[in-house]
Amino acid sequence: MTGSNSQEATDFAIETRELRKVFGDVTAVDGLDLRVPGGSLFGFLGPNGAGKSTTIKMLTGLVPKTAGRAAVLGYDLDRDPVEIKRRIGVVPEELVLFDRLTGAEYLTFVGRMYGLRADLIRARTGELLDLMELPRDPKKLIVDYSHGMKKKLAFAAAVIHEPRLLFLDEPFEGIDAIASRMIKDLMQTLLEKGATIFLTSHILEIVEKLCSEIAIIHEGKLVAQGSLDELQRGVAIASDRVAASRATLEEIFLSLVERDETAKATLSWLG
Repeated sequence: MTGSNSQEATDFAIETRELRKVFGDVTAVDGLDLRVPGGSLFGFLGPNGAGKSTTIKMLTGLVPKTAGRAAVLGYDLDRDPVEIKRRIGVVPEELVLFDRLTGAEYLTFVGRMYGLRADLIRARTGELLDLMELPRDPKKLIVDYSHGMKKKLAFAAAVIHEPRLLFLDEPFEGIDAIASRMIKDLMQTLLEKGATIFLTSHILEIVEKLCSEIAIIHEGKLVAQGSLDELQRGVAIASDRVAASRATLEEIFLSLVERDETAKATLSWLG
């Protein structure tokens, strides 16, 4: 694993070794060994409660890890947390915005926190508001935004400083097709500039289509990682209906995380 003096040498945007997080009697993340290639769109999947959001919170410095090591963009998570925060952007699943500000005021505040010049903040704020089709009305506060508008504003705030690594926790939840297309286009632009994107989503079709590499976590443990082709070659699908070489990401995912692959969800009055 690289350290704080070798951030330019590493090929990985994220490296973890035996990363662990315990809350009381609950182990949320259990010995996670993860390597995220630089410049990739990396899909991080798992069922509800698997440890995805906890992993992101540890890697972004929002919660302390219990044990293990981690490097983000070559910087050690323990020694260089501020250097990491300067270079990453985060769109959390649970949005936390300043509701009594306007969209422009919020982006200005975020830009100042990252130390951007005033003229750069003004220019980027205007571009982001226009691109995301967010209101410039000086009287419209964030509290009056729809959920989709808040999601777009959070995305705008996460990229205003040109992050080298972007964490997106369920970015497509609660937004319409137009907003989804805007976010996908902006993600592609960031990738073309060499940024890395770490994405979680329950919409497996999106992950299958967009991500170059995928990791699957279950009950806090990493159960698979690789490209879709590698997952297809390495995972046996417990079904006569599909060959592993043609398996969809959904089929691979379910084969790894379902306790009883023969069980079928039903209701007694529909049986």
